[in-house]
Amino acid sequence: MILNVPGSDPPDPSAPSSPVCSAKGCRADAVWVLAWNNPKLHTPERRKTWLACEEHRDHLSKFLDVRGFLKDVVLLAEWEAAERPPAE
Repeated sequence: MILNVPGSDPPDPSAPSSPVCSAKGCRADAVWVLAWNNPKLHTPERRKTWLACEEHRDHLSKFLDVRGFLKDVVLLAEWEAAERPPAE
């Protein structure tokens, strides 16, 4: 699963397992995946991810894009579907 969330606390076993937005202090459900990499640190094919709610999608995307890090913005449901192996 996608859990490269900056500043996140260790998971609370009693908390719901829904992914949350990566914006500082936001606990809203994630809707978007922002795939990025830092070309000074990562190989071109490497993708790190931040999650975003509707409210923070634009802000987080601009933050990454201004630095030349943003590679793709995808709905969380589509990202998760692409990670699953095809049903037999």
